[in-house]
Amino acid sequence: MPAPLLLDLSHTCHTRARTGIQRVSRALRGELGAAALPVTHDPYARSWRPLAAWEEGNLAATGGAARRGARWPWRARVRGWLAAVGRGRGRVAAEGLRPNRGVLVPEVFSPAAAAALPALLAAADGPAVAVFHDAIALQHPEFSPPGTVARFPAYLLELLWFDGVAAVSEASRDALCAYWEWQGLRDHPPVVAIPLGVDVPAAGVVAPAVEGPPEVLCVGSLEGRKNHLSLLAAAECLWREGIRFRLRLMGLVQPATGAAAAARARELQAAGFPLIHEAGAGDAAVAAAYAACAFTVYPSRVEGFGLPVLESLAHGKPCVCAGRGALGETARGGGCLTVDDPGPEELAAALRRLLTDSAALAGLAAAARARPIRRWADHAADLVAWQGGLARRRRDRPPFRLP
Repeated sequence: MPAPLLLDLSHTCHTRARTGIQRVSRALRGELGAAALPVTHDPYARSWRPLAAWEEGNLAATGGAARRGARWPWRARVRGWLAAVGRGRGRVAAEGLRPNRGVLVPEVFSPAAAAALPALLAAADGPAVAVFHDAIALQHPEFSPPGTVARFPAYLLELLWFDGVAAVSEASRDALCAYWEWQGLRDHPPVVAIPLGVDVPAAGVVAPAVEGPPEVLCVGSLEGRKNHLSLLAAAECLWREGIRFRLRLMGLVQPATGAAAAARARELQAAGFPLIHEAGAGDAAVAAAYAACAFTVYPSRVEGFGLPVLESLAHGKPCVCAGRGALGETARGGGCLTVDDPGPEELAAALRRLLTDSAALAGLAAAARARPIRRWADHAADLVAWQGGLARRRRDRPPFRLP
């Protein structure tokens, strides 16, 4: 059997959250199977190592999570401390990782993991590739937590250590290349856009009958850039016009930028409007919500990819979303009603149309069902094939020095 690919899941294996990056990481784990060896940076043991059983359990879990952050049980911390003491102080170790055919990092690594990157890359017997999700913290700092904004320039430089960078969209690829060019960094690794995929429901699955008014679904974390405040304003406007529908929000709240939207949602619920917010829903609940809804809305102003748009289309459900950037890349295949600016007025107009014009809704639904949908297997295959053709870059004289 050929040597496995080292798959860094340092954050995902310590959380059961279902935000975008965790879903990408879990999907790659599932698609690569035995062809990948999942590894983690253990900050307590000061080492890179294969996952323990409890970490594999986190990856396999399909239920929801109440928070986004990583969790290390005390037993795991103590085990790590003891391992570090037994090994003695010194450089970060890389244990049980060879032989392999390279390294794949689908996550945005933390400062601690970045400082330990040289040990992981030194253990690579093949090309090292990082997945790049977006440059939103750089392009739109007003939508990002302050800590993320402060950390981001260093992260973009740390990507120079890799033999290649796979961006999840053309928009993300262009943003990264533009930043490196602006910094005068022309000797950078190759960057390619390899779009993400989704899980496609089994053929023949019949959506359950929904009683009462139609349901509009919005899947995604409540955070500033996802623009839930505009969606809530649009929904309130339509409710006050007398248009009957139920709005379901599914997603965890990002405390630094999503608190205002969560508070407004609670106010609308208290006022008696038909609004539901489910935080931390599991895979089955999200799939059931897609099957039951009339259509979806994804009000985000800026995305690296926008998985909920493609997921909606995979379920044969039209999606209201912005028509530019990474979202526009997905929407141009059909099945979406796009808006130039996802503010309250444009969102209200788009929702009003699909709630009152059955022919328009049926036409978009037919377009969604007719278009080919990219699957996770397609993404994984393209990513691994591209990585296998990369040349190794010299690391004895890196273009910058890690902390």
